[in-house]
Amino acid sequence: MASTSGVPAAQAGLPFSQAGEPVLVNIGPQHPSTHGVLRLRALLDGEVIIDLEPVFGYLHSSMEKLAELRTYTQAITLTDRMDYLAAMSNNLAACLAIEKLADIPVPERALYLRLIMVELQRIASHCMFLGTYPNECGAWSTPWMYSFRDREKILDMFEMCCGQRLTYNYIRPGGVAQDVPPEFAIALRVFLKDMPSRVAEYEELLVENEILIARSKHIGILSREQAINASASGPVLRGSGVLWDIRKADPYLIYDRYDFDVPVGEIGDCWDRFWVRMEEIKESLRILHQCFEEFVELPPGPYRTPVDWVFHPPAGREIYSRIESPRGELGYYLVSDGGANPYRFRVRGPSQINLTALKDMTVGHKVADAIAILGSIDIVMGEVDR
Repeated sequence: MASTSGVPAAQAGLPFSQAGEPVLVNIGPQHPSTHGVLRLRALLDGEVIIDLEPVFGYLHSSMEKLAELRTYTQAITLTDRMDYLAAMSNNLAACLAIEKLADIPVPERALYLRLIMVELQRIASHCMFLGTYPNECGAWSTPWMYSFRDREKILDMFEMCCGQRLTYNYIRPGGVAQDVPPEFAIALRVFLKDMPSRVAEYEELLVENEILIARSKHIGILSREQAINASASGPVLRGSGVLWDIRKADPYLIYDRYDFDVPVGEIGDCWDRFWVRMEEIKESLRILHQCFEEFVELPPGPYRTPVDWVFHPPAGREIYSRIESPRGELGYYLVSDGGANPYRFRVRGPSQINLTALKDMTVGHKVADAIAILGSIDIVMGEVDR
């Protein structure tokens, strides 16, 4: 029986080849299993993980320090590159913080446009997860084709608004960069009509799939207490049965005007985290239906408060602003010294915080399970190495 002391043989002065000793293995950095530049330092007893440490810092993006060298408006472009699967959400979170810091009002039309964009972004992000996660569980690539089909429809709409399909820089301090073209409303109406049947296809493909069930049910359990203690958020927290969504708990934009539910899991395993994201797509569609019907009735109006390219928030002011991104609580902490650039630009990335719970989920499982567990967290490394 191998030792479970958690002390690598090399640290104990013993060779790894000595019988009965645990073995230290580096998993990653590589794509796709560790989602790019993430290294998992795993201590193994045979195939069983007895200790695990996520090691990050290989991306060297320095987004926060770069933002401190740019004006507040210029910094928005950098936020696109953090969570590049939810760039609209990062744009929004940064702009809400800047507007709070500099007392910048936002027109009513821009509030509707912002909400529509970030809920479309949530669906697009979860579609990416639903397409790739079965692959990480050893299933097959059919869900990838289905989910990317629908994600492309959302990217088409984003392209109508700002000409980009991945990093948008669309939401700006004071509102949005420009109003949506007439064809956007047509495309959105068709999408909202068709998407419920697409979600039904996902459920038919995945919910009773025996491979996905075997690789995710009762795997990577994160208890309610562990999730709270790790400061987890988003589907990772809600998958553990914690009813917490910033759109409900601390409403921003115009979320308090709409009726929607917050899906929660039962035991906090990989399956629950998968199921929560599936249900969140349905709730986002529900929000979009309500918001869109009001939006098309809005009279023409400004989509952005005029803001100078260079502005100076009051010196000595500091704020923290947060939103519910597809991955959880995305917060921006800004400090102003009265200059054109932020004195401090700090981001609370949910991917990084949620990764701290990986050890609790993984110890006791086998190496192959570690990939499925990591995939269930749904990280983006650009948001981890900021």
